[in-house]
Amino acid sequence: MLKDKVAVVTGGTRGIGYAIVKKYLENGAKVVLFGSRAETVEKALTSLKAENPDWPVEGAHPDLTNAEEMAKAIQDIQDQYGRIDILVNNAGVSDSTKIDDYKAEQFEKVMKLNVSAIFNAIQPVVKIMKEQGGGCILNTSSMVSISGQPGGVAYPTSKFAVNGLTLSLARELGPSNIRVNAVAPGITKTDMVAALPDAMIQPLIATIPLRRVGEPEDVANAFLFLASDMASYVTGEVLSVDGAARA
Repeated sequence: MLKDKVAVVTGGTRGIGYAIVKKYLENGAKVVLFGSRAETVEKALTSLKAENPDWPVEGAHPDLTNAEEMAKAIQDIQDQYGRIDILVNNAGVSDSTKIDDYKAEQFEKVMKLNVSAIFNAIQPVVKIMKEQGGGCILNTSSMVSISGQPGGVAYPTSKFAVNGLTLSLARELGPSNIRVNAVAPGITKTDMVAALPDAMIQPLIATIPLRRVGEPEDVANAFLFLASDMASYVTGEVLSVDGAARA
């Protein structure tokens, strides 16, 4: 579905991001994954190559919150591959701090990584996509961007911002044949969720109409569809992948 496409995936070393990278490789894309540290990037690449040594995947670890560093990293990818067809902004940080305990610096940190970093990736990629005649930008939102959450207000606030950025850029960039969408996962079996005791997981499952937590592959499938030509007339959407657990 993505044969010969060049994709960049931030936060691609584990969890949902890793599943997206793998799904894209399985579908013929060339992928550059971004991680937070050299060791996590190398670990992800080693794991992927163990599954298929012929997969065209590379990695880097630029500071996503540094606009100049990101612009250089994106330019390096264009210089090597000649184009960038897909950008997935998946990197982010969650939070559950109660409002009385928040520090201004903590709120700002969440907003920088979950919102400003997405802008830092999108701006240089848009220039490339305009020059090549189009492309696809995908952002990871969250179910809490729809329902909010009781605590950690910076996190849903940042994801509401991601939705606004997605819808606005879809309208701005549509005439340049650049589609912009988001995926809003619900409770997903990442390492953090998998480590929770069953006594905590079962009440969560009870709130989900499909009666299970999502798998990273469930979310990756949505990212695959939206990146593919099957979604050529889909833009400005925030696609929920949450088993209908939105209340």
